[in-house]
Amino acid sequence: APRARRGGALRARGPRRGAWQAVRAPDLHGPGRPHRARRAARPPFPRAAAGDRDRAGRRARLLDVAADLPARRAPGGGELGPRARRRAGPRRRRRGRRDRLAGRCVQRHGDPPRGLAGQPRERAGRAARDGASIAIAAKTSEPNPKLPGTIYTAAEEIKAAGGSALPIQCDLRDEAQIAAAVAQAAAEFGGIDILVNNASAINLTRTEETPAKRFDLMFDVNVRGTFLTSQAAIPFLRDSADAGRNPHILNLSPPLSMKPKWFKNHVAYTMAKYGMSMCVLGMSEEFKRDGIAVNALWPRTAIDTAALQMIPGVDTAACRTPEILSDSAYIILNRNSKECTGNFFVDDEVLASEGITDLEKYSVVPGTKDFLLDFFLD
Repeated sequence: APRARRGGALRARGPRRGAWQAVRAPDLHGPGRPHRARRAARPPFPRAAAGDRDRAGRRARLLDVAADLPARRAPGGGELGPRARRRAGPRRRRRGRRDRLAGRCVQRHGDPPRGLAGQPRERAGRAARDGASIAIAAKTSEPNPKLPGTIYTAAEEIKAAGGSALPIQCDLRDEAQIAAAVAQAAAEFGGIDILVNNASAINLTRTEETPAKRFDLMFDVNVRGTFLTSQAAIPFLRDSADAGRNPHILNLSPPLSMKPKWFKNHVAYTMAKYGMSMCVLGMSEEFKRDGIAVNALWPRTAIDTAALQMIPGVDTAACRTPEILSDSAYIILNRNSKECTGNFFVDDEVLASEGITDLEKYSVVPGTKDFLLDFFLD
């Protein structure tokens, strides 16, 4: 009988999660699932050593990376090194709608144009008002005359709003820098509860006008960067789920539409952007049992940012402000991670689900009715 094998050939917790699930399969699914019993009878898969398969070992190795990092300094000379605080257990939330992200650690990755000049900075500010601890991982550490703001100025804004901030210079094309940034944030704040993947490279050109360098950049940042950042954060998000802290991954990527009109004029960009969405599609199902939510958010209209203002011919008067994404993300990140996962949200639909249908306050020019629509929405 399947139950007779418990405590015998298999340990209660093997080096693989699969072994753990296999031992408990007869209890979870009843005696009517003989294939589960046969799976339980097999020994743990020997391909990897126990330390490589155990999530605690992976978490320890990532923290070792953070311990080896040199202390980072802001332009003024102030040290920004880790405070090495560790959670002793789940923190109590303060009551009230504005405090729902209090005490939680948010890791936000964003490229300079969109990461510091609008959307995610607004989202971080909303979380900061709840008292959240926010790590900002982006490439911009020096001011750019065309795109104002750096990771350090963004961190100061977060602190002024009431949150804690850790600016981390990180090139998402470098796997080692990604792992180090995630480990540093976890060491500084004692873990990670929320990951926002915002970094994105854009090049709206047809096939013959797309050089290999631009193609590689879009795939390195959009697809590879999102995948590797999520991969590095998963052990900490899993710990967050175990502590009941409602972990989320939120990608700024569009719903998947296979209509040719979204491919014909910029097939390389569409493939790269859809790669971020496919991470949502796959990871949401992969980590559903762990209680980690993975969702996407996309704006209905173009959003007025400093980056958008650099594109010739774009009328920013027909756009909405970044606050609409901030409010939408706030709603999503406060939903139950065990129930709200695998969704491709659109900002105005998220707000409507909470009874917010008057979007006038998000208009760049009050009274605007004809907005510039974003890509990928039918």
